Amino acid sequence: MSTETDILTAVLDDWKSAVGAHEPQRVAAYFTEDAIFQGLHPYSVGREGVAAYYDSQPLGLTADYEILQTRRLADDLVLGYLSVEFGFTDRPTLTVNLSVVVRRVGESWLIAHYQVSRL
Repeated sequence: MSTETDILTAVLDDWKSAVGAHEPQRVAAYFTEDAIFQGLHPYSVGREGVAAYYDSQPLGLTADYEILQTRRLADDLVLGYLSVEFGFTDRPTLTVNLSVVVRRVGESWLIAHYQVSRL
């Protein structure tokens, strides 16, 4: 069985790659169909909202993360608490805290809950 950190790293590396490539549909594919998504705008539910959020982000956006804490909530659920630095081409880096819950769906792990905080 993979560790919680291994699971989160695999999912978040894919998410990071899609964010950096400005591929909103690919970003959304790493979320569950019913994901609760809270970026820095009003929340949405589902992949369509995730894709729309990342489509509205500027070209050149990057995401670098550090996993601060993990918890295995159940065999098919992992909680992660991270620090994320979003980089931009035209403004200072934005550092946020991110909580995610990833869920195993078949053979894949997908983000089921995503919530950003500026604390």
